[in-house]
Amino acid sequence: MLLKGYLMDKKEASLFKEILIKKKVALMKGIEHIANDTLKTSQREAAGDLSAYSLHMADMATDNYDREFSLRLADNEQEIVKRIDTALEKIDEKTFGLCELCNKKISKIRLKAVPYAELCVPCQEKQEKKKK
Repeated sequence: MLLKGYLMDKKEASLFKEILIKKKVALMKGIEHIANDTLKTSQREAAGDLSAYSLHMADMATDNYDREFSLRLADNEQEIVKRIDTALEKIDEKTFGLCELCNKKISKIRLKAVPYAELCVPCQEKQEKKKK
């Protein structure tokens, strides 16, 4: 069910598309950087220790924590990239800016803050209360 008569004008849609693409490019660079730093180096290289001596267990635990943290960060950023892709599709389909739950307009203020927002503020608040 689409909200009748709602179409974002082309200028606004173009502006949001540009914002989303820039955000996606920045996120992809960040993900690539994390992948290069985390996945393409050994623990010893990541720690800056190129000697033949073994690593201390506490150092290894810290390095493992840092790697896991980086991978979680990359995973979160990848999730945002997926949401951006969905928002870009919605711009092409002329459904961008509609709440996925109630089908009402998402405020421009919210879209400027979170251009890949899928829910209006009231529906987002309801979702967050359900998670608690």
